[in-house]
Formats: sequence, C-alpha cells, structure tokens
Amino acid sequence: MSIAENIAQIRERIGGAAHRAGRDPETVTLMAVSKTFPAEAIRDAYAAGIRVFGENRVQEFAGKAETLRGLGDARWHMIGHLQTNKAAKAAELFQAIDSVDSLKLAEKLNDGARSHSKKLAVLIEINVGGETAKSGVLASSPELENILTSAARLEFLEIRGLMTIPPYMEDPQSARPHFRKLRKLRDEIAARNLPAVSMATLSMGMSHDFEVAIEEGSTCVRVGTAIFGARAKP
Repeated sequence: MSIAENIAQIRERIGGAAHRAGRDPETVTLMAVSKTFPAEAIRDAYAAGIRVFGENRVQEFAGKAETLRGLGDARWHMIGHLQTNKAAKAAELFQAIDSVDSLKLAEKLNDGARSHSKKLAVLIEINVGGETAKSGVLASSPELENILTSAARLEFLEIRGLMTIPPYMEDPQSARPHFRKLRKLRDEIAARNLPAVSMATLSMGMSHDFEVAIEEGSTCVRVGTAIFGARAKP
C-alpha cells in the first residue's frame, strides 16, 4: 500500500482504540517517525495530512532539513537519545525534544533555545522497564525530581509531559502495564501543580502497540514502520 493508504488505515485504528477507551480520537496525535527515510517519503506523509514528525539523530535530520523547509507547518520532534554536546544543534533544528533524561541536558537545551530566541517544547523520557541498555530517567530517580523542580528557571523550555519506550514484546498486550505505569506517574506529577510543568502530553505507543497505548491514555503515538514500511538494515 502507499504511504497515504497506510496513514488512512492507522487513523482508522486510532479511532477504534480511542472509542474503546471512551475517548475522542482527536485527542491523539499521530507522529510519523521518519528516521532513515528520505525527504520524498516525508513529503508524501505530509501530503496525506501528517504534520508531526519524529527523528532520531541530529546529523541525519540536519541533512534533510533544508530540503523540507517548504513544509511550513510541519513540527519536527527529536525522539532519540540526545547527547549534551549536540543539544545546541538540536535546539536549532527542532521545535520539540521528546527525550530529555537529565537536568544537564535540559540546561544545555535551554541555553541553545535562548541563543535562537525560541521556546522549545520538551518531554521527559522515562525508562519504565528499568532496562540498562535504554536511555530515559527512572521514575524513582532523584534526577526526575531535579528536572521537575528546575523547570521554572529553564525559561526557554516548556515541559509538556512524559515519553517512554517500553521493553519490546511480541504481544502488544504485554506493554499495557508499562503504559499504565507511565500514566500513573503523569497523574501524580500533574497533581503536584509544579511551576512551569505541564503534563498534558503522554507520548507512548509505536507501530506494534499503539492501540494498547491509546487505551491506556496516550496522547501521541509514534509510528514509523506502519507508515513508511520496513527500514533498510545497515
């Protein structure tokens, strides 16, 4: 099927999952994860109505950004692990960073956003599975508290919620407890009414499990393979 047909099918599935959860499908953003795919494929997704795109690497997107400049109302999110030495370039290229996992990184992004006189939307990435090979801050870590309580002084950042990548399991239902854990954490943080902290966004769910994520409260699903097809192996 074409990219447009894939997107139409995914939107139908989003609608079904939202209705099962008693939610309005319009409360769920479909992000197209365009990492490794060429600008032509991104334009096709844009033509099919996608406006939010996720990229994993600063250098890769830097090479595509100029050719995509004409997609004026597209929003570009950095969703991969971000090293602090690339924070300044990321702050220049992206409108949102969805993978903040340390106060040091948040501070570097704030400095980068300041230098470009822009507000940068960010999500805190939570490692819900406690996997040592994955980035993200543990829910029980003091680092999460450091980020949250420093939000008010990071004047060029807008903390908008949480993001997670749960442990991969063949059965999408197996991810449900992890999604539920993130939603519970989001609710606990929101109840604190911390200065300069919004918990409106819950980014969870990918190509194989986004329906379960929506049933558990996701407001943004990150879909790549189901839109663009399988990625070429290096």
